[in-house]
Amino acid sequence: MTTTTEDLLERYADLLPTPDDVAFYRENGYWISGRILPPEVIDTAERGMANFYAGHADRPMPDGSDRVGWRPEHGDVLRKNDYTSLIVDDLATLVRHPLIGACAARLNGEPEIRLWHDQLLYKPSEDSLPESGKVNVGWHTDRQYWRSAASADMLTAWVPFHDVGEREGAVSFVAGSHRWEDDVVLDFFNPDLSTLDSVRTRHDVEVVVAEIPRGAMSFHHCRTVHGSGPNRSGAPRRAMAVHMQPGSNHFVEHTRADGTLAFHPNDQYVRRNAAGHPDYTDPAACPRLWPPAD
Repeated sequence: MTTTTEDLLERYADLLPTPDDVAFYRENGYWISGRILPPEVIDTAERGMANFYAGHADRPMPDGSDRVGWRPEHGDVLRKNDYTSLIVDDLATLVRHPLIGACAARLNGEPEIRLWHDQLLYKPSEDSLPESGKVNVGWHTDRQYWRSAASADMLTAWVPFHDVGEREGAVSFVAGSHRWEDDVVLDFFNPDLSTLDSVRTRHDVEVVVAEIPRGAMSFHHCRTVHGSGPNRSGAPRRAMAVHMQPGSNHFVEHTRADGTLAFHPNDQYVRRNAAGHPDYTDPAACPRLWPPAD
């Protein structure tokens, strides 16, 4: 028996964002769900993460490589691996769970949501490191890295594999920063969290540290400034970021300040359209998350 979109909406009726939740997201640039993802989905993703780090993949990347990002020879650092749902089926089970796309569609106000890309994230505990403060995720916006995308309303689901709060170095948001008229350009890779001081002279800065239990997830707008502090829990912080694009998104040429054209890794993995531009509707690399594919 085929499960229709209407069936899923009825099944998820009590789990999706309410009108008040949508209003909160649009005012603050983030929203945190309750425990809505089934435990077995998180269990499967944890197994996929462990197997990926052990060298397993169900298929190679479209270019034939075995991964994008962290490798064992990089050591005990902040691990970030992109596109893992394309090569590990157990991680795709999480990334393509209909609730993630359905929540994103409700928050974003668009009928269709597609995957942009995903990131498998592992933050070691500070007590295992020779120097503290080096595995923070620097303040940044996702939009600053996505200039070849036409949409300025893309969004991200951040899904922890266990309870996460300030002690674990959870994602933190600058509330309302998605509504700032100027573009804030900081740096994901700069662990110095004092860089946020550079915008305090022209903006009111309210930092919210997310508290997200296992089975819940946060969503944030692509212009929301966010980052994360040290993990002091004694165990690695493990999570998945699911970056999403609305169905209306498409490639645009964007010239950087230095005169070069903006580029995103998606551009080398998706097919080209008739105009020769990257096709962000390519189901092989950017599958539809909502409504679920037939």
